[in-house]
Amino acid sequence: MRDDIKALIRNKRHCVLATAVDGLPYCSLMAYATEKDCTRFIMVTHRQTRKFQNISRNPRVSLLIDSRETHRPQALTIEGSGEEIIAEADKEAAAELLLSSHPGLASFIRHPDSVFVRITADSAVFLNGLTDAYREQIE
Repeated sequence: MRDDIKALIRNKRHCVLATAVDGLPYCSLMAYATEKDCTRFIMVTHRQTRKFQNISRNPRVSLLIDSRETHRPQALTIEGSGEEIIAEADKEAAAELLLSSHPGLASFIRHPDSVFVRITADSAVFLNGLTDAYREQIE
């Protein structure tokens, strides 16, 4: 993954998560943290939310991360798949990673209905300005 893409991912804290079931798309503003290689994103939500129910039925998702507030806006679309984090050790690592950049999520994370979701990227489309587009498959 290119360094400018990683920089955008690392410098932002929120994204739009798009899910879909039965042809019905659904978007959610989400706090995220990323693992070091920027190909896996960690999020937390409640089990009964529409986004989590959608991921449970159709794991294919898309993320949008952007810098619309800058002089030269950038937009990154990540396509990938989402899954619930099940293992206790992985949940603890997810909580620690999220809290390192989102300390305000502590009570949300501790809620008994909270679930951690890992999004694994398959591809990225990076738009730097209006016309400079770059697409990358992620392995």
